[in-house]
Amino acid sequence: MKRRVAILLLLLIVPVLAFAQHGEAEHHEEAKFLGMPAWIFKLVNMIAFIGVLGYFLAGPVKKAFADRHERVRAEAEEARARRAKADQLAADIEARLAQIENDVRSIQERAQADGERQKRELIAAAEAEAKKILQAARSEVDSRVKHARQELTEYAGQLASDRAEQILREKITDEDRKKLFAESVREVGKA
Repeated sequence: MKRRVAILLLLLIVPVLAFAQHGEAEHHEEAKFLGMPAWIFKLVNMIAFIGVLGYFLAGPVKKAFADRHERVRAEAEEARARRAKADQLAADIEARLAQIENDVRSIQERAQADGERQKRELIAAAEAEAKKILQAARSEVDSRVKHARQELTEYAGQLASDRAEQILREKITDEDRKKLFAESVREVGKA
């Protein structure tokens, strides 16, 4: 590599020096080299320089272009592979998201169905409890009504008895009492 750089520098310096000498020669009479005008030699020298330069640079330039082309092709291939992998990952993620959405929808439907079922069960349990409470209340009311009737009957009997006693005290005379007492004694005697 150093050798090529040294040759390239030499090839660049030689034409520059030749043209520099040509500029000095113009002040003098037209210069000649090997019996030919100097400009022909300079032209041949320039053509030879360009040819040698092309010869030495063609290989490295071709190699650099080939390397660059290979690198670009490899990077493009790698980019295609990464793109395919990214597309695959995106498809996988989309499929997972769709599955998750389906799972969430399913869970929501199950939760709603469970909620409805629990609601019906709670309503049924509450209705059964209400029926029990209502039945217990009716039984209590019936018991209290029966007890109240019994007390009322007793009270009414007591009142009737008291009223009858009061009426008897007001209307029965001593003679009626003696007669009733005698009759009671007779009945007890018969028994």
